Amino acid sequence: MKLLCLDIPQPGATMERYQPHMADEVRHTWQAYKSGIVRDIYFRQDRPGVAIIAECDSIEAARQALREFPLAKAGLIDWDVIPLGPFLNWEALFASANA
Repeated sequence: MKLLCLDIPQPGATMERYQPHMADEVRHTWQAYKSGIVRDIYFRQDRPGVAIIAECDSIEAARQALREFPLAKAGLIDWDVIPLGPFLNWEALFASANA
């Protein structure tokens, strides 16, 4: 299952509070990438943070994996997990006007 995972800064989270965890956060993200959970990761352009495209068996499996990130363990972030599926409306582009 493919999922869009958006970090949610928790009340009181600041870049200064993130800083002691960042080296571990990057190492953890790299391990999640190598294990196939993190497929893509992007910096958000609307605010500080990340958007992750993850691959997991279920939404709950993704939530469990995301809870293991150091910033989440420190209570500084939570995650919004959005399941994604294939876009099936391509056929509408090719449908006959008389169909």
